[in-house]
Amino acid sequence: QRAVQFAERVNASIAGARPFVALPDAGVVLSPLQQQLRTVAKMISARASLSMSRQVFFVSTGGFDTHDDLVADQPGLLGNVSNSIKTFFDALAEVGMENSVTLFTHSDFGRTLTSNGDGSDHAWGGVQFVAGGAVRGQQVYGQYPLLSIGSAQDVGGGRFIPTTSADQYAATLASWFGVADADLAKVAPNIGNFSTRNLGFLG
Repeated sequence: QRAVQFAERVNASIAGARPFVALPDAGVVLSPLQQQLRTVAKMISARASLSMSRQVFFVSTGGFDTHDDLVADQPGLLGNVSNSIKTFFDALAEVGMENSVTLFTHSDFGRTLTSNGDGSDHAWGGVQFVAGGAVRGQQVYGQYPLLSIGSAQDVGGGRFIPTTSADQYAATLASWFGVADADLAKVAPNIGNFSTRNLGFLG
């Protein structure tokens, strides 16, 4: 019953939220990722009516499980992510929230340098990015690997081990969000294995 009541409240708030020029409700075809981000932008703009001071949203996009079609598909997939994030922050600017929101990516779809006979295969290391007004941007955090088979970070099969842990990444974001240092292990259970708990990309 509570779930139904909250759903009704959220739906009413979204329905009553202002339309965005950058992510319009009609007249322009939006990608599924843009549609999700439009809903997020509306919930941010309606945060007062929802009595929310801090909000966390998850959106997703697929299609990255590419093998032999990697070269053909990757530009369009990444282009969609780029355009979606651009229009999302344009929408946030319309309500003056572009500097109060931090967006970050997370994916387990690293790719191998070697072929599995059909194309690239699943791997570990990958590049993520963070955007928002609090981000100390235009920098690379961590070490970018030498893209060469048999190099120091290649652990076999063209799979690269990351130099930065997902726990360090999560702990940095959680600290910015207000999680106390003593509580970071609740968010990033393996953070105790790393001497650097905060990567410094958020101010």
